[in-house]
Amino acid sequence: MDIQMQQSNTKLAVADSVFGAEYNEALIHQVVTAYMNGGRAGTKAQKTKGEVSGGGKKPWKQKGTGQARAGSIRSPLWRGGGKTFAAVPRDFSQKVNKKMYRGAIRSIVSELNRQGHLLVAENFTVDAAKTKSLVEKLGQYGANDILVVTGEVDKNLYLSARNLPHVAVCDVEALNPVALLRHQKVLMTADAVKKLEAWLS
Repeated sequence: MDIQMQQSNTKLAVADSVFGAEYNEALIHQVVTAYMNGGRAGTKAQKTKGEVSGGGKKPWKQKGTGQARAGSIRSPLWRGGGKTFAAVPRDFSQKVNKKMYRGAIRSIVSELNRQGHLLVAENFTVDAAKTKSLVEKLGQYGANDILVVTGEVDKNLYLSARNLPHVAVCDVEALNPVALLRHQKVLMTADAVKKLEAWLS
């Protein structure tokens, strides 16, 4: 299949298996969930009554005081006591094999192409790290919320986009399913398309 290049009359030949794959919502949901869970710190921690300092001595005798029985001043019922169901550090990561991950990326890219949200340009660079230059260049493509994918890391492009809340820049190696779904449009350079095709084929 062919993809029309932006601001050019030429077309870029791409593999049907990568840019014309079937949309698999269940697979995309599973991979996106796993990817986002992998970014969770899981460091939340609280102390039980056995971990809170103090409370070694019984506050008063068991019977005869008229008070309720108490074995420790660090009971969850007491101020300064431990938590009843204390949170412990945990690992939220989920295993996703390479075949599933690549299949999800392939499915997302194909759907973006079908809906006309995937734009391809011969190259996309800015002369200096200036936000204004990037905004003017993106205006030519009529997109405010966009992900720019390049073949190699472009420092000027990254620094120019850093201050724009709805614009992101990454290279093919840093591409992930969440970034592809987060923006309305995805602009890829011809070099990035070929690298992505080689990775997903």
